[in-house]
Amino acid sequence: MAKVTPMMQQYFSLKNKYPDSILFFRLGDFYEMFGDDAEEVVQILDIALTSRNKGGGEKTPMAGVPAHSAAPYIAKLINADYKVAICEQIEDADESSGLVERDVVRVITPGTVIEDEILTERKNNYLVALAEINNNYGLSYIDVSTGDYNVTETKNIDEVYDELNRLNPSEIVITKGFNPDNQWERLIKNNDYHISYIEEEIKNQSDKLENDFENILLEHFSINDLEEINLQNMDSAVKSAALILKYINHTQKKSLDHISSISRYFIEEYMVIDSSTRRNLELNQTIIDSRFDGSLLSVLDHTINSMGARLLRKWINQPLLEIEKIEKRQNAVKELLDSFVKRKKLQDSLKGIYDLERILSKISYGSINPRDMDCLRSSLNLIPELKNKLDDFQSVYLIEIKNKLDEIPELLEILNDALVEEPPVSPKEGGLIKSGFNEELDNLREESQEARDWIANLQPKERKRTGIGSLKVGFNKVFGYYIEVTKANLDTVPDDYERKQTLSNSERYIIPELKEKEAQVLGAEDQIHELEYKIFTRLREEANKVLERIKITAKQLATLDVLISLAEVAAENNYICPEVDDGDIITITEGRHPVVEIMDDVDFVPNHSRLDRKNNRFMIITGPNMSGKSTYLRQVALIVLMAQIGSFVPAGAARIGLVDRIFTRVGASDDLSTGQSTFMVEMNEVSNIINNASARSLVILDEVGRGTSTYDGLSLAWAISNYINNPDRIGARTLFATHYHELTVLANKNDGIKNLNVVVTEENNEVKFLHKIEPGSADDSYGIEVAKIAGLPEEIIDQAYLVLNKLENNNGEIDGRDFNRLDDEQLELFGYPENEEKIINEIRELDINNLTPIKALEKLYEFKQDLTGDE
Repeated sequence: MAKVTPMMQQYFSLKNKYPDSILFFRLGDFYEMFGDDAEEVVQILDIALTSRNKGGGEKTPMAGVPAHSAAPYIAKLINADYKVAICEQIEDADESSGLVERDVVRVITPGTVIEDEILTERKNNYLVALAEINNNYGLSYIDVSTGDYNVTETKNIDEVYDELNRLNPSEIVITKGFNPDNQWERLIKNNDYHISYIEEEIKNQSDKLENDFENILLEHFSINDLEEINLQNMDSAVKSAALILKYINHTQKKSLDHISSISRYFIEEYMVIDSSTRRNLELNQTIIDSRFDGSLLSVLDHTINSMGARLLRKWINQPLLEIEKIEKRQNAVKELLDSFVKRKKLQDSLKGIYDLERILSKISYGSINPRDMDCLRSSLNLIPELKNKLDDFQSVYLIEIKNKLDEIPELLEILNDALVEEPPVSPKEGGLIKSGFNEELDNLREESQEARDWIANLQPKERKRTGIGSLKVGFNKVFGYYIEVTKANLDTVPDDYERKQTLSNSERYIIPELKEKEAQVLGAEDQIHELEYKIFTRLREEANKVLERIKITAKQLATLDVLISLAEVAAENNYICPEVDDGDIITITEGRHPVVEIMDDVDFVPNHSRLDRKNNRFMIITGPNMSGKSTYLRQVALIVLMAQIGSFVPAGAARIGLVDRIFTRVGASDDLSTGQSTFMVEMNEVSNIINNASARSLVILDEVGRGTSTYDGLSLAWAISNYINNPDRIGARTLFATHYHELTVLANKNDGIKNLNVVVTEENNEVKFLHKIEPGSADDSYGIEVAKIAGLPEEIIDQAYLVLNKLENNNGEIDGRDFNRLDDEQLELFGYPENEEKIINEIRELDINNLTPIKALEKLYEFKQDLTGDE
């Protein structure tokens, strides 16, 4: 076996501790990877694969990236779902007598990223932990880059799945025994979640289990009782919250001070939006191509900075159920909407605010650089200006924001006094601390400057003294300062010149005074850099002392940005303030779809809507494709959702009785990953609605039963409609768009069901869709007309009309012989013989109980001859 060098022994020892990570092993100015790691990443990182073979023996694959520019490479690996363990030298190589000691200082995982180069600015990067105790599920989530830390508990595993869909985490932490139901593996597979396992590392006794998780939280928050963070009697929530902290401490190798608080929430405090609804309403991205443009978020997002953008996304995905909180937001939006000049001035100030939430994590990690600190200073300097601009506002929310904005004067004062106006990125290269801030630093700079001035004056002085007009004083990093004389003037070089370097056309010299001044310059420069770094470290420590205050201010700035954004979009798109109450009535006058109405070349037609839990519970909407049914359904759902986040809405007027959940069943496709057909997907979605909807829900059905035979589908749609409409079953407010015209008779048979249809006109044999919804049922589906508009060949259209006419003449009865006789030249689909009736009668009269097998074969042969005409 080949001998392994001490350095490679060190590498393999560390790699064994982090087998699920790519180990970035620091060697000089590079991070090196060896063995399987190197072979695995070269294509992802687009770097060369080399080999290491010191001391003979088998070659070891090797690849490396520059340490000073490693972030883009780490980003590629994280985006490819890898973890990266960063191994650094933890002792000075100059002071080490042997192998430099190294250790992993941090493991970067998809859910623990804080690097700007990897993160998406306007979107949170969530790490989720799940736990289960006695069939109670704890779910905690955190954005390590901002310190946003939340936890909840539920008995319903479906609510856990809905929360995961809402959060769309980059990484989920669980213990290896976590497997709540047979859906778990399918969920992970379908959503492509990154799963990390963490062992509890404690015994299974229940009292020990509870105490250990509790102690993790008590120690982290420096508290004596769980009541101080409102987590008493919530064992699974405590376990989840403790697991996520344990994982962060394990990977980040430090306690993160910016994770200074945890918010407990209850899922039932917010409108529940399941994955189908979130997708079908295109809240965050479009169904097709997963684009941001075309989503509800893209319309409402007029935020100025990243903090506001992230908060707005959170509001849209977590609508409120408390009238007081909704009205609090509405009143602030209304006041901002009515104050155009003040609103614009606030926006101008917000443009100078940086992403304080993510600066917080850099302070906590100790990775903040002078440029980031300057961003913090610039932002805090704008707080007094923002507070002054909020002085005249009267709404409760805006007053709260103003009162909670904190310029943190003691930190701002030291930052203004210490940092230069445009500091460099690196804290170790000098040039970042103002003159006058530190006496020792000023003295070093003065000493250095005096020496530099002496050196600057040396060239003319020596030219005069020696009479050598071409004499030069220069500097390079290898030899330092020197006096250069061409070979033609070597005879006149003074005796006190000491030769330092010989070049082809000149000689370089040094003199004692120049050596002394060089030592002063370089020595002072090293001391200056070291002292400036110490001062910057002190600034970082001062910022770390007020992390919670910065965090509160950042939250207020984000909230103000979101409220201004909602006011801005309301002004731009002519939205109105809806009345939101605890009643059951939803009335929308001249409602519009917020996304469709702003599309280019769209002349949007507004529509009225009314739903309640008495006479207008279940609205059956008929009409052709392309007429606007689906847009109408979605616009009602989106207006309700917008109202419950506190936004104004696209309508002439609106009254929204609170909705606890919005369900949508819109379209369907095969789920190939689980082997489910279109119809099975459809039925699963309907089942979810039936099992979870309440009388306070809003149900949107865009076709039900179309994935199976006509009679089966119609029967199911009929039964489902009755069930949802029935107050003793669900009684939810429902909009149901369908092509089954037969369902319109339900309005005559059931209280609460009404018919609506999309108005269509026919002029000169051309169909025109008016996109207007009015009471009553549609007379026609106009499917062939839609096919004609879509550009199907005329031959197909003509044949389709012939078949349609025949079906209508026969009251929908399908007889194959009719298809064969369409004008004697159409659709040779079936070819029944004229003696069909005679054969059928003979079959009916057969006594099969007394028919021998031979006789049966003979009769079958006779029927075949009669049918085919064969002899």
